[in-house]
Amino acid sequence: MARQDKSDKRGIQERGKQVFGSRIARLIFASNLAGLAILIVGAMVLNEMRASFVVAKKQDLVGQAQVFSNLLAEGATFGQPQPVMDEDLARATLADLSLPVSVRGKVYSADGELIGDSYFLSDRVIVSALPPIQEPSQLSKIGRSLSEWAVSTFGALIPNRGGDAVRTQTFQQEFTVALGGGEAASQRFNDRGQRIISVSVPVQHVSAVVGVLTLESNDIDDIIRAERAALIPFIGVAVLVAMITSGLLTVGIASPLRRLARAADDVGSGTTQTLDLPKVTRRRDEIGALANSMQQMTEALFERITSNERFAADVAHELKNPLTSIRSAVETAERVKDNPEAMQKLHKVIAQDVGRLDRLITDISNASRLEAEITRVPTETLNISRFVEDIVSTYEHLALDGGRATVAFRDETMGAGLRVRGREGPLGQVIRNLIDNALSFSPETGTVTVRLEQGRVGPQTTALISVEDEGPGIPEDKLEKIFDRFYTDRPKGSAFGKNSGLGLSIVQQIATTHMGRVWAENRSEGGARFVVELPAI
Repeated sequence: MARQDKSDKRGIQERGKQVFGSRIARLIFASNLAGLAILIVGAMVLNEMRASFVVAKKQDLVGQAQVFSNLLAEGATFGQPQPVMDEDLARATLADLSLPVSVRGKVYSADGELIGDSYFLSDRVIVSALPPIQEPSQLSKIGRSLSEWAVSTFGALIPNRGGDAVRTQTFQQEFTVALGGGEAASQRFNDRGQRIISVSVPVQHVSAVVGVLTLESNDIDDIIRAERAALIPFIGVAVLVAMITSGLLTVGIASPLRRLARAADDVGSGTTQTLDLPKVTRRRDEIGALANSMQQMTEALFERITSNERFAADVAHELKNPLTSIRSAVETAERVKDNPEAMQKLHKVIAQDVGRLDRLITDISNASRLEAEITRVPTETLNISRFVEDIVSTYEHLALDGGRATVAFRDETMGAGLRVRGREGPLGQVIRNLIDNALSFSPETGTVTVRLEQGRVGPQTTALISVEDEGPGIPEDKLEKIFDRFYTDRPKGSAFGKNSGLGLSIVQQIATTHMGRVWAENRSEGGARFVVELPAI
C-alpha cells in the first residue's frame, strides 16, 4: 500500500514537472495571471477609490457645516458693536441638530475653548461590539496579508490624490484657518486611532468671527473596508477562472505539442516510420494543421526513401545484366582465340554491352541530377506555346538529313497565350524525352506531331501537350507499366542498348512535381499518343 502511495506521488510529481516544465505552459500561466495580478493589486490598493471617498466626504461635511454654522449664527450670537456667542444657546442648537452616528460636531469659542460636543450633549455612549472569539479563516489571513503587502509595496508608487484634496494637518492648524474666516479641511487620526475627515468653518455674526464649528466623520475606513470585502468574491472567481483557462490552454496546446515532439523524436530515432497521432491530426486549429503537415512530410520522406531503395535495387539489376554479358564474352574469348570470326562476334557483343552500360550510367546520372534540380531551381512563368515551339524547332535538321521521321508542331489554342508555372529545364526534358521516344518507334517516312491544346479540369484551365507517332502502338496491358523505371519492352528489330527505360519514368516524375499528370493512349488511326496536362495560369 505504501509503495502504491509513493508511486502515485511520483506520478503526480512527474505530471507537475511536465506541465510547469513546459515553456509554453509557463507562458500561458504567466500571461493569464499577469493581468489578474494587476487587478488584485489595484483592487487592494484602492488609492483612487479612497481619494474619491475622501473628496466626497469632505464636500458633504463642508455643506453640512455651512448650514449648521448659519443656524448657530442666527440662534446663538448677539451683541453690538462687540458680538459674542451665547454658550447655552450654542449647546442647545448643537444638541438639536441630531447628527448621524458617524459625524461628530464641536463648537469652539474664539479663544479655542470647547463650548459643546455633540457626543456628550446627546448623551451618546461610544459602543464597539466585540466580535465573537474565533480563529480567523485561512482565506481571511491570506486576504489581509495580500492587502497589507499591496498597500505597503505599491501605495508609495501611486500618487495619493486623496491626500492632495484633503491635507493632513493638526486641529490647531485647521482651527487657525477657520478663526481667520476661511474654511479648513484635514484628515488625521483621532484619540481612538480612527481615520477621520475634519471640517472647520467660522461662526460669524455679520462679519465678526465669534466661534468655530468643527464636524468630524470617522466612517472612511469602514466604507473602504466594505468595498474591499465586496471585491473578494469577484477576485476569487477571477483567480478560479484564470487557473481553469490556464489549465485548459496547457492541456489544449502544450500537451499536444509535447506529444508531437515525442512522435517526431521516435521517427528520427527509427522507432517508428509514421506519426501516429489521430487525436492531434483531427484538431481543426493550427496544431492540427501542424500535425497533418508533419505527418504528410514524414510519409513523403519515407516514400522518397523507399523509392530510392527501389531505384538502387533496379540500378543494380540493370547494371548486372550487361556486366554479366561482358564477363561471359571475355571468358568465351579466352577459349576461341584461334577463331577470328567468333572473336569478332564477341567483340561486337562486348561493344554493345559497353554502349548499354554507358547509356544506363548517363541516364541514371541525369535522373539523379534532375531530382536535385527540381528541388533547388525556382519556378518561373512560361509561355507554353512559344516554349514547345522552340524545342520542336531543334528537330528540324531531321527532315533535312533524312533517314528519320520528321517532327511537326500544331498550336490549337487559337492564340490563347497559355502560361504555366514551372522550371524550364525539366519541362524541356519532358518534351524532348517524349519526342525521342516517339521517333524511336516511328517509321523513317513518318511524322511525329506535337500538339498544344487548351483543356479544363473543373474551374482550372489546363495546357494539354500531346506527342503522337505513327508506330505500332502500345499493348493495352502496358499503357501504365511503360512509366515504370527501366521498362524497355520494345518491338523486334530495335537497336539493342539504345534505351535505358528511364525516359518515361522521368517524364512522369517531372509532370507530378509540376502539379500535372501524364498518360499514354493508342490512336484510332494507328500509333501511340502521350499527353502531358499542366495547370495553366
